[in-house]
Amino acid sequence: MFRNEFNHKIAMKKLLLLGVLAAAGLAISCTQDPYRGLEPGLSADLQANIAAADSANRPELLDALIRAPKNQKEGMAFLIAYMPQGDRDTLTADFLLEEVNWAYKARETFPWAKALPDSVFYNDVLPYASMNERREPWRAMFWEMLCPLVEGMTDVREAIDTINKQLQHLVHVEYNTKREKPNQSPSESMRQGMASCSGLSVLLTDAFRTVGIPSRIAGTPLWVSKEGNHNWTEVWIDGEWYFTEYYPTPALNRSWFLERAGKADKSDPIFWIYATSWRPTGIHFPMVWAFRNRNVPGVDVTDFYIDLYNAQMAEEKNGAPVAIRLFRAKEGGRSSADRVAQDIKVVDKEGKMVAAGKTAGPTADMNDYLTLYLPFDRTLTAEFTDAQGTEHCATFSTPKRPDPEQQLPLTEVELFLD
Repeated sequence: MFRNEFNHKIAMKKLLLLGVLAAAGLAISCTQDPYRGLEPGLSADLQANIAAADSANRPELLDALIRAPKNQKEGMAFLIAYMPQGDRDTLTADFLLEEVNWAYKARETFPWAKALPDSVFYNDVLPYASMNERREPWRAMFWEMLCPLVEGMTDVREAIDTINKQLQHLVHVEYNTKREKPNQSPSESMRQGMASCSGLSVLLTDAFRTVGIPSRIAGTPLWVSKEGNHNWTEVWIDGEWYFTEYYPTPALNRSWFLERAGKADKSDPIFWIYATSWRPTGIHFPMVWAFRNRNVPGVDVTDFYIDLYNAQMAEEKNGAPVAIRLFRAKEGGRSSADRVAQDIKVVDKEGKMVAAGKTAGPTADMNDYLTLYLPFDRTLTAEFTDAQGTEHCATFSTPKRPDPEQQLPLTEVELFLD
């Protein structure tokens, strides 16, 4: 994908590098061996992947390895050793050196990045991509955008919260199913001003990585309810992974989709929850737009989400889940574009408020909707007042408390502006 832009440059570099290696005998000499000093397992994987690369691009990979500064060589070796075929056949040394240099600059700049184990830095900060999005140099752009927001901070949680809240206002990208493709790179999403949940996750993950915060994409190819797929972002803090989204919630590990993720069916991998990895894991991260593509390593994190959901449900005291959606018109459509974001409150027969929340609008993920946990076996009313002062409401009943072994039924409530 970078080849067209750099064809002439690549050809000249190949001739120069091959000439130097051949003339000086450096390819296998004991003093200039590019694999010298690497851990044996990493060295073997690196040599195997370079050997598997298109012969026309092997000089680029060797060039990147040889030119990498001493303190960056192991990271560069890790990146090349486990890059997918499409990258090892096309990416230039200049591209790799620039992206790796920016990653190490973050490690040297931010206290949370300095404290990272090499294994986490290599796998979840250093990579220039998460899935099969277009390869492009995004770190310099994000550095200029985000560094002023977090420089001087010492608490990684504060940095995560700041970036999570500000990114959408800096890149001007919103969720929209009319985007060109699901797996967009940052520049592709910013050019259009729209992205899918996957594209938004790429933006947020790359933003975190730019400032040395370990981040990866998580998601499922299919909810157990068969209501489609979804992807989001995870961040690593002090040895633990937490989830968040492009549109942040008040706290980590809190979002509309946890109820679905927590009901994943472990008996069928199509319903599992996965996270991306750079290092091979033995399984792959499924991408619904390229379902046969097995080039992205994955981690099975299903149990984490099931356990987290069960713990939060206990905190919610097992109330009855009620999904509330607000649409423009009763006789109109029910698509994402027809939804309206509005503050809603739920009251009982005496008019006392039981709960409150905000419905998802047209820019929210199409699977996102306001879910409240309300008292069992009650008649309640969801109500709101529109901009003209008109009151709207819908009365509904919650189910009786189910037996412990039964799944909680979902009550669905629709409200309308017209």
